[in-house]
Amino acid sequence: MITQATNRQPATQPVAAAIAGTAPTPSSSSTPAAGSAPAAPHTAPARTSTGRLRQPRHLAAALLALAAAALALDAGWVHAKASLAQHLLDRAWQRTLAEGGTHRPWPRADTRPVARLHRDHGAASGNARTQTILAGDNGRSLAFGPGWAEASAAAGQPGTTVISGHRDTHFAWLQHAAAGDTLSLEDASGHHTRYQVTGTTVVDSRHQRIALHEDGDTLLLVTCWPFNAVAAGGPLRYVVSASAVRD
Repeated sequence: MITQATNRQPATQPVAAAIAGTAPTPSSSSTPAAGSAPAAPHTAPARTSTGRLRQPRHLAAALLALAAAALALDAGWVHAKASLAQHLLDRAWQRTLAEGGTHRPWPRADTRPVARLHRDHGAASGNARTQTILAGDNGRSLAFGPGWAEASAAAGQPGTTVISGHRDTHFAWLQHAAAGDTLSLEDASGHHTRYQVTGTTVVDSRHQRIALHEDGDTLLLVTCWPFNAVAAGGPLRYVVSASAVRD
């Protein structure tokens, strides 16, 4: 009995499918080999919302990063402005000592230097040891340096002299001031009045007022408290008291 040979074409994998490493897709005209299981129907992968969720998260992270950078730049600008202002104030103060009269630190400035505060033996570290004091203790003046309360006694005059400054720039060193530290206040004539720190206290500006007409010559240095407060402008004040030392 002669058996008729069956001509079978060897199964070959298309080039594109071989490169991609995937099985060929059977054409509609091809007939599956005998005994082989029918090919599973092609189904599209299920869509998930993971990609959509990541976008808002990435956006929020970017916004937080931008906010942190803005805060850092703002803090850096505050300190840079305070440092540059003291340099210009020093120049104006030197002219005041040499020539007398009023010398503004920069054109159109609405304040002027009226004294210089020197930190002497035992004074706290940090910030410059000599700071130029401006006339007025409003927000515009305090942005550039410590300000003298014009309702209080002027430098070199009898009575209570009050000088204020920001806790995070010019008067940050007050948190380290201690009883026994010595300071001196220089007036426009070049005369120095020496003071010794007698103590520190915290007062509530809503209920307490600084007495300006007490007996004796007193220097009060005032800043906001607490020093590490996140928000500025609270009602509490940190006051360093110093009494004049007579030679």
